[in-house]
Amino acid sequence: MGKKSAPRPYADNEAMAYSKHMRVSAQKLNLVASQIRGMNCEAAMAELQFSKRRIAGDVKKVLESAIANAENNHDLDVDRLFVAEASVGRTMVMKRWRARARGRTGKILKPFSNLRVIVREREETV
Repeated sequence: MGKKSAPRPYADNEAMAYSKHMRVSAQKLNLVASQIRGMNCEAAMAELQFSKRRIAGDVKKVLESAIANAENNHDLDVDRLFVAEASVGRTMVMKRWRARARGRTGKILKPFSNLRVIVREREETV
């Protein structure tokens, strides 16, 4: 028996990849995600490959995963894919402290973020 499967939340021409607990603040991750929004997937991969930001490598892995999901799970054409959405969300924050002068403490916040990338196949132009 069991539970009935939920309907697919995305269109037939879309594929998604999700990464949890990336060790970067949501603000910094959103700077990288905004660079690839709306881009062709090949151009987005090249943009992330040569980006100087530390988290760009992890964003590239998520994009590669979304492309692989589109190709293997949904039979989409890889050459016509583009980044439809790249959304960032906050998750937990590890709180640490460092000893400071006169018996005080300095607060250290170590934020984590989530990233969701949705790729969509472009319609054929005639």
